[in-house]
Amino acid sequence: MADQYFGSGCSNLGTVRLGGVQSDTAALSLTNLGPVTCPMASAFAGWARFGVDRAAQQILGRRVVRIETFGSYSCRNVAGTNRRSGHATANAIDVSAFVLEDGRRISVLDDWNGGSPAERQFLRVVHRSACKRFGTTLGPNYNAAHTNHFHLEADGANFCR
Repeated sequence: MADQYFGSGCSNLGTVRLGGVQSDTAALSLTNLGPVTCPMASAFAGWARFGVDRAAQQILGRRVVRIETFGSYSCRNVAGTNRRSGHATANAIDVSAFVLEDGRRISVLDDWNGGSPAERQFLRVVHRSACKRFGTTLGPNYNAAHTNHFHLEADGANFCR
């Protein structure tokens, strides 16, 4: 995508738009995703294929067909601070749910604590997998602001909660 400067520390530089990502054998669709940086796109594609889809097959017995997100780019600060969020530079994605080939929807909000044992295990495995690919990974155990999604950010940090 063309580079864009929005002022106040917000920009889309070196970004792409992901319409979907590839699993081992099929395409996974994505929802609500805007521009993301190339490092974020690469990390996300690898996580979707190797961390999410394979975990779904092993734990839930089904492939993932869609990853639902709350989006990527948003010119805003980290909640409660004056520091810009990774979303302000299209370097973060908030993942809210996964849809399986049988139509089941596994959501962070509903299934982190309330799902079946297998669904809870799946969400924890994909969260831990994200911690290996992204500098910052935040989920429901971090704070109330993340009870309904995983915040994934390719920022070079080493922060997993």
